[in-house]
Amino acid sequence: MLESVIYQDILQKGEKRGKQIGELRGEQKEAFMFLHRLLNRRFGEIDSSMIERLRVLPKEELETLGESLFDLSELTDIEAWLNQLLPNTDDNKTKTT
Repeated sequence: MLESVIYQDILQKGEKRGKQIGELRGEQKEAFMFLHRLLNRRFGEIDSSMIERLRVLPKEELETLGESLFDLSELTDIEAWLNQLLPNTDDNKTKTT
């Protein structure tokens, strides 16, 4: 079975897909780490709840926020940006009760 052409083809496709996923995760992680450093430098230590919200964003959104840092002057601006993109369910629960 290990020598089967079909098995080898499936194995190669799986390895290729795994490599692509790993590269995407690496790119997202690097974008997050870079943005985190930029935010800390601009605003000081960032609240852990905001960091966790940022951590789940895709690379493209992290890059967009990084570019927007020139237009944002306070952490509340970043919070508003995040709320538009990814509503924080904990905040919404507090506001409705």
